[in-house]
Order: sequence, then structure tokens, then C-alpha cells
Amino acid sequence: MTASSSPMVSAKDMAKKYGDFIALHPLNVEVHPGEFFGVFGPNGAGKSTFIKLLTGQLRPSKGRIEVLGVDAVADPQKVKANIGIVPESESPPSFLTPVEFLEFVARLRGVEDMHAKVEHWLDWFGLQEKRDTMCKDLSKGQRQKVMLASAFIHKPKLLFLDEPFANLDPIYQRKCREWLLDHVAEGGTIFLCSHVLEMAERMCNRMAIINDGKVLAAGTVKGLKRSEEETLEDVFIRLVGRSIEDVERLSDEGVVDDSEE
Repeated sequence: MTASSSPMVSAKDMAKKYGDFIALHPLNVEVHPGEFFGVFGPNGAGKSTFIKLLTGQLRPSKGRIEVLGVDAVADPQKVKANIGIVPESESPPSFLTPVEFLEFVARLRGVEDMHAKVEHWLDWFGLQEKRDTMCKDLSKGQRQKVMLASAFIHKPKLLFLDEPFANLDPIYQRKCREWLLDHVAEGGTIFLCSHVLEMAERMCNRMAIINDGKVLAAGTVKGLKRSEEETLEDVFIRLVGRSIEDVERLSDEGVVDDSEE
């Protein structure tokens, strides 16, 4: 990444309210080409709202969002057409089979060598025996594999993942981690939301910690630690356990970056 590179994702004063309830307080974030950026927080912290706003699935109450240079508020469909998304707890259409769904996605994405790519991902995820089974009859793990395959099949420059390894066994968690790291090494960019801190240690260039709809801190894993002895779990508990007054002070200007130069 160079200082002059245009961000793949840019949000300024992005916020989301439902009536009087603030789901996400105003924040600023940039993700640059070749980064693996992670947002981590406990259940209900606002991670899914964060990713839905950036991918055009939700409209912000205020703020400006650009993804791949596209105004995500004015043209969310164009954003969705040019990224890959694995939403949280979403399954492929019940009455399509894995092969039918992947062929549909491949056609929609304009994938060349469509049949070869579909066969590759069915093999890669060990789904050949279930290729003609309706998705409603697949296990949760198998449905998650189909969703991941549909996001990977066109090898997007920018990939958004919301709890992507839910329901996957350890073998496929490792396979997917390795594929994602290779994708970033080849120039791809990834925005990940999760509550699993281990992913930050293994995968992320930078990360943000979020709770109660507020970004508490952001930076490199090393930069967020106060000492070499402090673990990422210690950092998480320290930040999430801060008083409301501290959180509001940090949130006044959006994302606080504790990373080291």
C-alpha cells in the first residue's frame, strides 16, 4: 500500500439510527488496497450494521460512504455488483441446488469458463456429492460453504465477510483462511467482521474494536497492545470494559487510531 493509493472503502461520519436507538455512532474509516481489515466486537456490538452500511444493504442515517470509488448511498446496486459478500446467517435459496445457485451467481457476475469455475469450487468445498441436493436439505456447514463459494467464484477485488467461518469445521476454516490470505497477497482487499479474536492475530493488517455501536480503537494488532506481554484478548477486555464516559470521549471524532508508525 502506498500513501497515495485511493481507498477501496471510505466512510465519513457514517451513522445509523432506528428512531431514538443509535445502532452505530458516527465513525470514519478507510480501507486501502491489499489490506485485510477486521472489525471485532461482542455479539450485538454493531458489526453487522457496520458491514451492511458499507455494502449498500442499509442506508445510513448520516454520512458519506464510497466503495471502489462508488457512492454507496446513491448507487448501492453498483457497489453490490462489484464486490463479494458473505452476509451473516444467510443461506442460498432453498429450492436451488448448489450447482444451480453457483451457475446463477457465475452468470450474474459474468464469470468466464463458468462451468469449470463452478466445478472447481464444488470440488474445493467437498460438495460434489451434494451438488444436486436442494439447499434446504443441506447442513448448516454445507450451506455456508455454498455461500462462500458464491463469493469467491468471481475472485472480487474487494470482499466483505460477516462471521464467514460460522458452522465450518476446522479443516475448512483453515482452507478458507489460507485462500483469503493468498487472495490478499495477490492484491485483493478484505473487510471482515467477527467476534473471534484469533482471526485478527492470524489474518488482519489492521483492526477495529467495536462495542455498543461505537468504535473504541483501531490500528494494527501490535499498535493496540500496551506491551509485548499484553494479549489481544487483554486489549479487547480493556477496551470493551471502559466506562461509557471514556467510550464517548473516544467516539466524538470517529475512529481512534492507536497504531504505531
